Amino acid sequence: MEIIGLRYFNVYGPKQNPHGAYAAVIPIFISNLLKGETPSIFGDGTTSRDFTFINNVVYANVLAFSTTNPEAINQVYNVAYGSSTSLNQLFALVKSNLNSEVSPEYKAERKGDIKNSLANIGKAKHLLGYEPLVDLNEGMKLTIEWYKHHNV
Repeated sequence: MEIIGLRYFNVYGPKQNPHGAYAAVIPIFISNLLKGETPSIFGDGTTSRDFTFINNVVYANVLAFSTTNPEAINQVYNVAYGSSTSLNQLFALVKSNLNSEVSPEYKAERKGDIKNSLANIGKAKHLLGYEPLVDLNEGMKLTIEWYKHHNV
């Protein structure tokens, strides 16, 4: 059996639910700022993640299922953007894109949270030819535009 495993890092994009128990930070920030509500940041905001837009994930999936490279088979790959962004940087980006004056409320760090996360996407680049198509700025603009028109 030929298998390829894909490990996704902090995927975001249109249609994410900002209201569930496991809601991601990006739709929460966008939803809060669109409503003029104060979002929470747990810790001092220096916690960082490797956020990747959904189109990058779809592209990696297509590359994985269509690869003809025999070295690429039976491997596990990180699917991410390959860059780390702090929650403070992320909030500033969302705030800037929405021209908002809202500031976050800082709360106690959550137990068990990983402080920093950054994916090494070198293997996916080398064996699958993966290169992220959409950067954080462009992905955020596309995501925010969707939320502006869908009252989530």
